[in-house]
Amino acid sequence: MKIVFLDLKTVGIIPNLNLLEKYGEVAYYQTTKPDLISDRIKDADIVITNKVVLDKNTIDNADNLKLICVSATGTNNVDKEAAQRKGIPVKNAIDYSSNSVAQGTFSLLLHLLCNIPYYDNYVKEGCYSKTDIFTHFGEPFWELSGKRFGIIGLGNIGRRVAKIAEAFGSEVVYYSASGQNNHQEYLKLDLEEFLSSSDIISIHAPLNKFTSNLINYSRLKLMKSSTILINAGRGGIVNETDLARALDEGLIAKAGIDVFEKEPIDVENPLLKIKNKDRIALTPHITWASTEARTLLIGKVASNIEEFMLQQVK
Repeated sequence: MKIVFLDLKTVGIIPNLNLLEKYGEVAYYQTTKPDLISDRIKDADIVITNKVVLDKNTIDNADNLKLICVSATGTNNVDKEAAQRKGIPVKNAIDYSSNSVAQGTFSLLLHLLCNIPYYDNYVKEGCYSKTDIFTHFGEPFWELSGKRFGIIGLGNIGRRVAKIAEAFGSEVVYYSASGQNNHQEYLKLDLEEFLSSSDIISIHAPLNKFTSNLINYSRLKLMKSSTILINAGRGGIVNETDLARALDEGLIAKAGIDVFEKEPIDVENPLLKIKNKDRIALTPHITWASTEARTLLIGKVASNIEEFMLQQVK
């Protein structure tokens, strides 16, 4: 089997990458621009892609193609109808990053809540050594215990976040954008009550017709002025222009954003121009990407290839 990995750079350096070589000759490309896709996969039996788009023309012109593996959960970068017409399975990977995203969510949240960089600098710059008491109250911080922790997207990741929030002593509630999630362990609220009563709002939903532009200016106005908003779901769920305005106007307290409408982030993104930069923490779509999560991801891609090959010999 000839295997082509079109965008290896999206998974980085991981210890088990050689797993793929068990199934054939692997050609690794760090990135692949659109004009190079067809040439690179023209003789491939198996193609692995994370974000490289495989459209109808590309799939139709890949005469040897037998399997498409997406090294991610979302498959919107593959024309699945075109693949189906040619009898080419499209296999994705699921539930490899729940622990990583949950940990990243709380990293963002605790950074915003506790302001460790301020206190770290206070000590390292010598200010603490000059004080006349044992402590310092320069920046206030708050506990998660007793706070209402609202989650949008109560799937594998959302439920992991919920368990950690409970361990901190928070009351977990959730909102189902589709209206179809009726998880009985936590209190389900309508959107207005959810937004107006939550102290923390953490987003872990996919981007779809129910969630697109869900958090806009009118809905930000419903939130408490002390609310902290975290988005580790998908860019496009939070309207970035409206969020920047809401933070500058003090409608909410702070926000931690890991995902953006355009990735990498546009230099003119309004979130980069917020007046008080302490109100926002920005990370480059990284909460999913612990070494363990990326290792598990490649393991799942390898399992998909093995399962496919076993089916071929039956």
